[in-house]
Amino acid sequence: MPTTKQLLRWGEALAGIARTGLGFTESLYERERYEEVLRVAADIRAAAEEGLTDGQDAAGLVEEWLSSVGRGVPGYVTPKVAVGAIVGNDSGELLLVRRADSGVWLYPTGWADVGYSAAEVVAKEVEEETGIEVEVERLIAVLDGFRVGMSRIPMYSLVFQCRPIGGALRAHPLECADVGWFPLDDLPEPLAGIDRWGPQVTAVLRGEPVDVLYDPVRRPVWRGNDG
Repeated sequence: MPTTKQLLRWGEALAGIARTGLGFTESLYERERYEEVLRVAADIRAAAEEGLTDGQDAAGLVEEWLSSVGRGVPGYVTPKVAVGAIVGNDSGELLLVRRADSGVWLYPTGWADVGYSAAEVVAKEVEEETGIEVEVERLIAVLDGFRVGMSRIPMYSLVFQCRPIGGALRAHPLECADVGWFPLDDLPEPLAGIDRWGPQVTAVLRGEPVDVLYDPVRRPVWRGNDG
């Protein structure tokens, strides 16, 4: 049986294909077919979210997706982009925040803003969420939010290693319930996606040479392992 992660991915993939098609087609026949694909995708997504308190019904999803359809290139549906920051101090501790919306711990992260480079958004997000000023040093991971289990919408996360250069701990009053420095052998729980990014971050903070981490190609793509 397909997993919840697979169902979410399949539903969002079908919805993306259909919405992109609606953004480019001028054919009434094709529009009808794409809208039917959206209804199938919504049923898949609703089945995956069954029992979740914030799950949406299929009809509501179709309306939401249709309302977001653009025209031409602006209507080409792509994953959203988020940025994340791995910040280690001189004691080898990792900077983490507890999300106010979910209560889970994670490194500072946020959506990429228009008008900023990825590195600029990283520095901005860290200071806003934690009060710590950082220097962005290098990209260490490009992660698919679906596969890490961080998101229920299509998302790529660009994760950067950062060095603290000033500021003082201060949790954002709306976005973060808590913030702190934690030793690698005593990280708080629950910690989102630690199985996927944990080994990479541990190696980075210990000064070990690492390549950029990215999700391997599934073979076959649609039935391969989601790990």
